[in-house]
Amino acid sequence: MSISLNKKVPAFSADATGEQRLSLKDFKGKNLVIYFYPKDNTPGCTQEGQDFRDNYAKFKRAKTVVLGVSRDSVKVHDGFRAKHEFPFDLLSDPDEELCKLFDVIKLKKNYGREYMGIERSTFLIDASGVLREEWRGVKVKGHVEEVLTATRQYKPD
Repeated sequence: MSISLNKKVPAFSADATGEQRLSLKDFKGKNLVIYFYPKDNTPGCTQEGQDFRDNYAKFKRAKTVVLGVSRDSVKVHDGFRAKHEFPFDLLSDPDEELCKLFDVIKLKKNYGREYMGIERSTFLIDASGVLREEWRGVKVKGHVEEVLTATRQYKPD
């Protein structure tokens, strides 16, 4: 099972920062931005998280919740979140269940070595649970502003 644009996203849940288990249904009535990133405490992933943090109040005004997802453990996420003062939760996906649902595990290359890893991707789910926008193969610079602009089109009542 995987997601597709303009269709309801299947129910999911995952362990999150702050010793929580969060589910899609927890965000009913609000837009949800889920961004997938390769690894905590790496330059691009840190910058992306900081960009979401720095624009968090604007997302909140657009009635939009932000969640980050990687394969890192909740313990690592808790430290990463605290260090950079992220006002949003991070989901841990060590078994790649969410990654597979959103089809973000891709063949990657680093210094000539091939491996399967998370392709930086962001998804916008509207207040009724329908996938409205997706960004794949994301470049960090300017990305958060683009997502913020898109959320304003789907402002819940």
